[in-house]
Amino acid sequence: MTFKYDNVFINSSSTTAGKYEANGPFGSLFDKTYNDFYIGCNNWESAEEKMNMDSLQILFKKINKKTTDIDLFISGSLLNQIIPSNYIASKLKIPYLGIYSACATSVEGLIIASNFIESKQIKNSIVTTSSHNNAAEKQFRYPVEYGGVKPKTTTFTTTGSASIYLSNVKSSIKVESSTIGRVIDMGVTDVFNMGAVMAPACADTIYRHLIDTKRDVNYYDLILSGDLGIYGKDILKDYMNKEYGINLTNYDDSASMIFDIKCQDVYAGGSGPVCLPLVTYTYIFDLMKKKKLKKVLLVATGSLHSVQSVNEKMTIPAIAHAISLEVIE
Repeated sequence: MTFKYDNVFINSSSTTAGKYEANGPFGSLFDKTYNDFYIGCNNWESAEEKMNMDSLQILFKKINKKTTDIDLFISGSLLNQIIPSNYIASKLKIPYLGIYSACATSVEGLIIASNFIESKQIKNSIVTTSSHNNAAEKQFRYPVEYGGVKPKTTTFTTTGSASIYLSNVKSSIKVESSTIGRVIDMGVTDVFNMGAVMAPACADTIYRHLIDTKRDVNYYDLILSGDLGIYGKDILKDYMNKEYGINLTNYDDSASMIFDIKCQDVYAGGSGPVCLPLVTYTYIFDLMKKKKLKKVLLVATGSLHSVQSVNEKMTIPAIAHAISLEVIE
């Protein structure tokens, strides 16, 4: 399902990031970074909540607005019952939608906000996404203190929070269209190979977006996937070529970009709901504002497993959502 938009614009964004991200290629572009995983809190879950609040406070200063000026707050994370988002929402007192699509959450939020704005039911919205490496490891795998050996296909959950303000007020970057993904289950059971789990869902969404919009793949200056990692990135390109006859020459993956994989001990690259927005709201937006990129398709990918499903050796379903951004000439 693909939607077209005429009156949805990105006005501002903000980012906070952890120490690994700060030492990566885009460290200087984040609004705020932290030196440790606790960032002055008693536990990692509270640290993620703090990162969310910091990114929102930075965003509110940028847009010069108060909470009462915001029509809708949308947020999600990896943690059970999306608690970092819920605690923040209880403090903001803005009408709130809590969402979960694992690492596809950021684009799901953008689609929901864009549909509300385009239909004139609201004038603006803030979408916030976060993840925390240690909190996610503790929940989905095992506490980091355990020191378990991981295979090279493992991805490293990004730490940070990203917030974005969308409205019907014209700006230099327009939300042009979006495609809601379908859940794809290829029978993969390896929780340490998220790239293999999510690549087919990513391919399905890209293909359907191109079919729905009647576009050639080269319409876009860049197609950027969420968090497939260096192995999943290759799987996607191979899958697109063999399944659909599409050559992804104008493609990259945010999980392969967020860290310096050769120098940092992050296995196959980044992952987590905040991986794609940390790259997009900094580096990609900068290139778009300089008009070095004019048409970008963001494809956030998510693995929809739970702790219980993995422990019971069940297959891992995945989803990908896409949103098209264009520079206003």
